[in-house]
Amino acid sequence: MDTAVLVETVSEISRKAGAAILEIYAEDDFGIQHKDDESPLTRADMASHQCISALLQASTPQIPVLSEESGDVSWEERRQWQRYWLVDPLDGTKEFIKRNGEFTVNIALVEHGVPVLGVVFVPVLDVLYAGCRQSGAWKEVQGKRAAITTSTISPDQQTLKVVASRSHRGEVLDKWLQNAEKRFPGLELVSMGSSLKICLVAEGAADIYPRLALTSEWDTAAAQAVLEAAGGVLVDTGFNEYRYNTKENILNPFFFAIGDPAFKYQDL
Repeated sequence: MDTAVLVETVSEISRKAGAAILEIYAEDDFGIQHKDDESPLTRADMASHQCISALLQASTPQIPVLSEESGDVSWEERRQWQRYWLVDPLDGTKEFIKRNGEFTVNIALVEHGVPVLGVVFVPVLDVLYAGCRQSGAWKEVQGKRAAITTSTISPDQQTLKVVASRSHRGEVLDKWLQNAEKRFPGLELVSMGSSLKICLVAEGAADIYPRLALTSEWDTAAAQAVLEAAGGVLVDTGFNEYRYNTKENILNPFFFAIGDPAFKYQDL
């Protein structure tokens, strides 16, 4: 199957995983545990993981799956992968526990380090973002689909919509915001959880998402595919496009999700 066909299959898988999450979301006991890094894990994370893993393996048995909840895959094995699924079965577990609805299902297809297809599904809202290089990017709200594109920055623009994490802020980001405000005195800050931040840039609802704190590869791959299909880029702080499965650890560098690649954000 080519990516245009795969994206429809993955969209359906993400919806099924979302349904499994919502079953537990409606209950009183999430079965909260904590991993070695103290991040939370719920029954919903595992239910979504099991659903996605089984359906991906059934649909594309030749493509390996790397999920946040699949346990360790050795670098010796993973470095041989030219094509693989990269999955965060429940991105925004803290938002899930808070019951604010800002959590997502993330599924990406990575080829030679590039996320060529991505689906980000928001179960509570029944909103799905999807993108692939062959078909562009779109947003589907309760079954109604519309193409999305990123915003552009005009030379005399005084406003800048910046999206930031609801759960993770820091001194480095605050300093960047202060500097950006010198160029854009009408800077507007929007807080949001999970990979929805990158999706807001992809649909033109925000101009940039500076992530100057740690994330993992499964946190960003699906949304990066949507963003790049919509006309944007995800770059590291040296403004190099970010690529996956290039090293032993799965931590991302700090990055910027940018809607308008033509604007020189380096000047900020």
